[in-house]
Amino acid sequence: MVVAAALAGCGKTTYFAGRTLPPSGLTNRVLIGIQNPSPNAPGLLEFVDAFYDIRYKYNSTSSGAQFAISGYSSKMPTSIQNMPEERLGAVYSSSDGTLSIINYAKESTSPGVAGLSGLSSSVFVTRNQLYAVAANQASHVFTLVNRATGISFVFSLPGVYRVSVNPGGSVALAFVQNSNYVYYPLQLTASQTVAYSGGPGTWPTGAVDCEPQNAPGMCLFQALDPKTGNPLTFNRPVKAVFSSDGGTAYILNCGPECGGATVPVAGFPATASVSQLPVAPLIFLLGEQSGALPSQSELNSGTLAIPGGANNALVDGSRLYLVGQQQMADSYWGGNLTVVSLPSGSTTGMTASAQVSVSDGAPGAISRILLADDSTLWIGMTKCTNGERANNNLSYGCLTMVNTSTNAATLLPYNGDATGIAAVTGLHKVYTAEGGQVYIYSTVDGSSINNSNVTVTGTAYDVAYMDGLTDDNNTVY
Repeated sequence: MVVAAALAGCGKTTYFAGRTLPPSGLTNRVLIGIQNPSPNAPGLLEFVDAFYDIRYKYNSTSSGAQFAISGYSSKMPTSIQNMPEERLGAVYSSSDGTLSIINYAKESTSPGVAGLSGLSSSVFVTRNQLYAVAANQASHVFTLVNRATGISFVFSLPGVYRVSVNPGGSVALAFVQNSNYVYYPLQLTASQTVAYSGGPGTWPTGAVDCEPQNAPGMCLFQALDPKTGNPLTFNRPVKAVFSSDGGTAYILNCGPECGGATVPVAGFPATASVSQLPVAPLIFLLGEQSGALPSQSELNSGTLAIPGGANNALVDGSRLYLVGQQQMADSYWGGNLTVVSLPSGSTTGMTASAQVSVSDGAPGAISRILLADDSTLWIGMTKCTNGERANNNLSYGCLTMVNTSTNAATLLPYNGDATGIAAVTGLHKVYTAEGGQVYIYSTVDGSSINNSNVTVTGTAYDVAYMDGLTDDNNTVY
């Protein structure tokens, strides 16, 4: 009977939260986006067993039995939008502009996102899979794809280079390089379609483009002050992250790091900062908008200066972790983390902690930031060799581990640009892509874990924990 009971567990076909056991039989998988794995395979999505830190089955008789996502054919996988709750991932290729949907349950490629406009400098699919948004900086267009109808709205927006979407898939924001303004799309009613079909002269106030112009279904708006009708002025906004309750968009103002003002403009701080916008007026779904955007003075009062820099962030309950670069006295840039306490039920009252020095990086470059086990926050930068530490003959690296309880930062040794981080939650480790290779670290003390059985041939550019507990285990949002 004891033997029978033991054998009964061997046939289990589900694991965490009732998820179906995938074809590989692995329950702790890290996906790796690999560029140029061989002359005959220009791009590859390989995954490894993150429990044993091996690329083959633990009981395999051959170490050559490696795992890869079937059907993937794009050349340059660049970023992975990880959605483990939906058992999906979205992999963007910078060679052909494809956004491939990866089915984690089947370990295969599903139909990708159609309707995108060429190469994207920033791209996301909403977690409900209904919409995709992208910025094509070369073509100067912002695209919103309705995947249910197959309709793509391609808006002219010169210089657009970043987009953000909220977790609910109802708000999309666009940001223009070297600009101080924010843009958002809205769906139109049937009567509005008729009223706005006469070209720009018939468009509503604030609309910068309505598409298609002969019978528009959506318009792209510039955020305006409802009291004056003037554009709301920020300081080089680059990204939005959203509050835990979904009601507030925190706009990251990159400021001087992105060539912004170094003196106060329109009441805005002369440093990087974070601003608050209510989400309700920005919802693009038909008939779901409510309320109004703040006036310029209200926006200013809800803005907090972040001298250490702000080009990336994540929200963890009542805390906002902000990462950026600050120009030092010798003109080089130094990396910083700023922890902001978020108010409850208020649009004012944010407070910032002291700055924590972290890895240096390229000003304005997209960084990586992710929470992991053991109260740790991991930060990845690029071009840290150009920063304050490297140019003053100090120890430097592109990866930092921060203890969120004490704010103590540990700078990890230099292995090249840190372009990807995956938190293998519950197993006290993180996987990273640094300098084109895969590394593993302990979240207990930041020590290296043997990576000899997960190294790749080619260039590892991003990593994602396919079996994460939540969609928050993501290095891109």
